Amino acid sequence: MKRFISVVGLILIACVVGWQFYSNAVESGNKGQERSAGVPQGDAVPAAQIIARRDADAAVAPPNADNSAQILFGDLHVHSTYSTDAFLWALPLNHGKGVHPVADACDYARYCSAIDFWSITDHAEAATPLRWARTKDAIRQCQAKSVDQSNPDLVSMLGFEWTQVGTVPSEHYGHKNVIFMGLDDDEVAARPIAARGIATEALRTNTPSLPVKVALSDFKNRDVYYDINTFFKNTSDTPECDPALPSSQLPLDCYESAKYPEDLIARLDDQGLDPLIIPHGSSWGYYTPPGTTWDKQLVARHQPEEFRLIEIYSGHGNSEEYRDYRNIDPISDVSARCVAAQDGFTPPCVRAGEIIEERCLQEGGNENACEDKAAEARNAAANMGISYHLAVASEDPAEWLDSGQCTDCFLPSFHHRPGTSVQYGLAISNFDGLTEEVDPVRFNWGFIASSDNHRGRAGTGYKEVARRLNTEAGGVVDPKYRPIFMSDEPAPTSTVYRKTREELQALAGFQLTEIERQSSFWQTGGLAAVHTQGRSREQIWAALQRRETYATSGPRMLMWFDHVDDQNNETPMGSTVETTDAGTFRVHAVGSFKQEPGCPDYAVNALGEERIADLCANECYNPSEERNLIERIEIIRIRPQIDPVENVSNLIDDKFLVHECAPDQNGCTFEFTDPGFSSDGRDALYYARAIQEPRPTINGEPIKCERDEDGNCIKATLCRGDYTTPIGEECLSDKDVRAWSSPIYLNYKASIENSPSSSDE
Repeated sequence: MKRFISVVGLILIACVVGWQFYSNAVESGNKGQERSAGVPQGDAVPAAQIIARRDADAAVAPPNADNSAQILFGDLHVHSTYSTDAFLWALPLNHGKGVHPVADACDYARYCSAIDFWSITDHAEAATPLRWARTKDAIRQCQAKSVDQSNPDLVSMLGFEWTQVGTVPSEHYGHKNVIFMGLDDDEVAARPIAARGIATEALRTNTPSLPVKVALSDFKNRDVYYDINTFFKNTSDTPECDPALPSSQLPLDCYESAKYPEDLIARLDDQGLDPLIIPHGSSWGYYTPPGTTWDKQLVARHQPEEFRLIEIYSGHGNSEEYRDYRNIDPISDVSARCVAAQDGFTPPCVRAGEIIEERCLQEGGNENACEDKAAEARNAAANMGISYHLAVASEDPAEWLDSGQCTDCFLPSFHHRPGTSVQYGLAISNFDGLTEEVDPVRFNWGFIASSDNHRGRAGTGYKEVARRLNTEAGGVVDPKYRPIFMSDEPAPTSTVYRKTREELQALAGFQLTEIERQSSFWQTGGLAAVHTQGRSREQIWAALQRRETYATSGPRMLMWFDHVDDQNNETPMGSTVETTDAGTFRVHAVGSFKQEPGCPDYAVNALGEERIADLCANECYNPSEERNLIERIEIIRIRPQIDPVENVSNLIDDKFLVHECAPDQNGCTFEFTDPGFSSDGRDALYYARAIQEPRPTINGEPIKCERDEDGNCIKATLCRGDYTTPIGEECLSDKDVRAWSSPIYLNYKASIENSPSSSDE
């Protein structure tokens, strides 16, 4: 018996030691493997398909179009599971497939979405030397599939995302994608350059390993959980570069970062690089502090001229439109007052007070005491920035109704921030150092759109399918997993929880950003379009540089926007013209092809049925011979400030003109002029917005409201990514489709007499 007890004891000890060893190995990241970037599988698209695309577009081009030019479509904002957030959303417990390597984006771009160019832009904050090397190899392999590099079927580019976030308006500069033209080591950054601060903490420094019980609870997928802990370990183990050393003098095996936009530019310059640096998500309120504006970035030291393009739309919503509503009344950079509801807009702090007051009354409190609690809640929410919702314990996301949202914007970003909208940025001027010889400093952006897909899918938006793959919709499959991402909250009482900045920064990132309500705002994403003389990398790059670009909300609408002076000289979208006369503007827009179900034979033959099902969800870009109709063309005029006291609202004419289009498969043409340009004697810019007939759209109505007789939202229905919304629910609502031309900038020069000139600066 003693021997038996001893043996049992030894077995128990061995089990305990084994369990501890196993647990430590899993949670320390020593049991998993670093994921590869994958290997592209499909060969080049058949030349006949490429020619057919070109010819179909040429058949509906306007008579004045250059016969040698063509329109190409791409996606310059794509993430793989080399991004921390992308890997988290890929977990099976979040309805994910486990992994989405760089090579998936290559095959998806070539055969699922069938676009012409794309770039990988994983978060630099999760970069390691090994991941950067593997990313470069995967992109080069993708490019090598094209036999003729002067006329490739697909141009693949290298890039990274500088993911800057500030906790207060003065510290916030937003996200920028950095895209390189070439693929050789001396043509791209030695290391991705990350943003310092809260983004690094969220995506790199403070990412906790998943507990071993997660791997055990989903045992068949245990390797995925092993691997993400290894991902976290390898990320944090990379040593930081010496910030005092220039970028060109740093070793290859360190983690490089830059605090401000000018630091990012300086580090790229020091390596002899001149990439595209593209702001995106500028008005996304889920990380942009309320009260933030573009003004502080429109200063010489931040080199606004380096930002030639801006992402006006993506799968995270639309950043175009300016509104004069306010969330808060700032007292200082770190304190604010709640403001009252405005016409069509309810500040979140107002709704926080309503929720607390309703709870208080339900608890039996008297009206005066409950109003005092409501005032306390309004004040707390106004001072907690993007985390205002944490002032109210255990709230249901639907309780916030449509508060904080732009209810009359087209597919707006979540908590759309008007002060960082594209229209606001184009309307402001910086008058520092202004003289008769020195013009005000302004942003001169060309427009693109992107997907910002985090599942290795470049060019989503061609069809409104597969919400959990082609949008960012995600969330836990079972409530037992929720505490991994959301810390436990107190009971839903009328107690107000005002948290300090330090307390907020100690919480999990997903909890800070109100991720559950955001899921209703994820769309499939947009496309960047370029007018170019050919398909080569150099020709596409040149079009991007000269801003001869436009954006679409997903489908491949065709668009031309030109300026014609009185001597019949034409300049395309994206140009700057110095003149005293407005001249004539000409717009031509053609609807995208209606889509057939399924995938074309050449795509299935290239990837095989199994990969088509897994990667494309059995739905590819598959055009019919019938086009959608353009319903109208809208012209937006913005007259940038000529005095710092000018109210921006009075400078944005949206809509300046509206042209209703007759139904025509060949598109819609519209010409206009602006007699007021000469009489006003001030600079102006114009861009065209083409509106295509509606289609069923994922989250086309982000918050479905039941409204009272006064139009107030009294009950909200959300489309979430977690277990609360059925797995097959696509959350479709009819919504129109849009394309935005890059602006044409008219600079009024009184000294010029009937001799307009143009430039790309």
